Amino acid sequence: MTAMDLIRHLRFFVAVADEGHFGRAAAALDMTQPPLSQGLRRLEQFLGVELVHRTPHGAVLSSAGRQLLPRSRLLVDDAEQFLAESQRIAHARGDVHWGVAAPVPDTVVTACVTALRASAGPGATVSTTVAATTDILGDLRAGLCDVAVIEHPALLDGVEAGPVVKIARRLVVPSDHRSAAVERPTFRMLADLTFAHPPRAGNPPAFDTVLDLLRERGLDTPVTTARDDRAVLAAVASGTSFGLTAMPPSPTPGVAWLTMAPQAFALRVRVVRRPDAKPHADALDRVLYRERLR
Repeated sequence: MTAMDLIRHLRFFVAVADEGHFGRAAAALDMTQPPLSQGLRRLEQFLGVELVHRTPHGAVLSSAGRQLLPRSRLLVDDAEQFLAESQRIAHARGDVHWGVAAPVPDTVVTACVTALRASAGPGATVSTTVAATTDILGDLRAGLCDVAVIEHPALLDGVEAGPVVKIARRLVVPSDHRSAAVERPTFRMLADLTFAHPPRAGNPPAFDTVLDLLRERGLDTPVTTARDDRAVLAAVASGTSFGLTAMPPSPTPGVAWLTMAPQAFALRVRVVRRPDAKPHADALDRVLYRERLR
């Protein structure tokens, strides 16, 4: 568990202690109950103590929970004050901190940075974090970034989200594979290859959606972990895998680019933001709209 995860999960604990009920605590945090309950379980496992007794009538603090609650409140309050002060300093300069999911192609990333520079005004700086969707959402909730472009679907508790936009994504296969040599390749032709894809932990809903789409087309293949587009292309060039990428087609040794079910396998993205970052979110939405799959 990272330091930021610890603060977030302590916030869950304090909310449950204040409300005495998981449902009311989730509502107070503007999230659903399952991730709150799971987060508190992870905190208890990390600390090695039970903080809350779960009863049919609500949540009751354990002895350890009562002892640790005052310190938990101090840590949560200090973190919130720290973030508020850092945001005040950043906003005074007009700086923008934004995140973008790793599958988003470079041309879209640079277009987004250009749009954010314009929305932030003269003299402002734009800092970019490229990461998995789950990590970006964690940063957004923790106040470490103002706005982000993430992969859809994703768990959006506690953030405000814009419309979903599709960006073109293509299949990449080994250049000597039979699917690269026919006029109308089918998904079943890929059955002798593994599927190179970023790990499920980076965004479980999107990962599961892609596998479901492949199964609907008769393809149930093992998954090979490839952390980013470069790793996907390397796995494909090795002759053992196929993958998906939003990178535009280019001459790539060992790799062939196929357009198959473009609407179904398009990269779905959306803008998420903190409440005070609407102008920046609007600027990113305009970029995504221009880049959408037509």
